[in-house]
Amino acid sequence: MPQTRVLIIADNLLTRAGLAALLEAHDEIDVIGQVAGDESLLTDLEIYRPTVTVIDLGYEPETMLPHITVLIESGMPTVILLPDEESLPIITPALDRNMAYGLLLRDSDTDLIAGALHAVATGLVTLDPVLAGTVIDTSGEVIDMPAEGLTPRESEVLQLLAKGLTNKAIALELGISPNTVKFHINAILSKLNAQSRTEAVVRATRLGWIIL
Repeated sequence: MPQTRVLIIADNLLTRAGLAALLEAHDEIDVIGQVAGDESLLTDLEIYRPTVTVIDLGYEPETMLPHITVLIESGMPTVILLPDEESLPIITPALDRNMAYGLLLRDSDTDLIAGALHAVATGLVTLDPVLAGTVIDTSGEVIDMPAEGLTPRESEVLQLLAKGLTNKAIALELGISPNTVKFHINAILSKLNAQSRTEAVVRATRLGWIIL
C-alpha cells in the first residue's frame, strides 16, 4: 500500500520534531518534511509535493490564518490541529467547503491524527467529535470517533459507498476484485460499529468523514 506523504507545518521547532517522531511510527505515513509555515510555504509545497499537510496552530491560531489561506488556495488536503474548542470560530471562516480537511485538537491521539491524514488525503473531511457539532449538524445519535482510523483504501471504498455504488462497481472503479471490496467493507463496518452499508455511511457522515 502506498505511503501517505505528509508535510508538517508548525512555528515551533519542538512541536514539529515531536509530531514527526510520533507520525513516523506509522508504517503507512512518510513524513517528508517539517517547515515553519512562513512566507516560503508555497515554495515548500512545490519542493516537497506532499499528499497531505498537517498544520499545528499553536496557541495563537490567528497568526496561522495566512498559512491556511495558502493551503486552501493551493488545493492542498490539510489536517488542522487546534489548541482548543474556543479557537474554532477563528478558523472556520477561512475553510473552503470544497477542500479536503480535518479539524482535530492538537492533543489528539496520534492514531486519530494518522487516520485523519489518510482520510483527508483521499478527499474526505474528518472532524473531532468535540468540534463536529459546531461545524456540521450532528443532531441525533452521538457517534464516537473510531479507535482505529481507516486505511487509504478503506477511505476510497467508503467514499464510493456514499455514492451508492455496488461492490462490483467499486471493484471496477478501484481496479480490485469484488472479494477485496467485500473485505474492505467488512473492515469499515467493524471500525464504525455499523451493521449495514447505509449505517456506515450515516455514521461516517456524522463524523465528518463524508460530505454528501
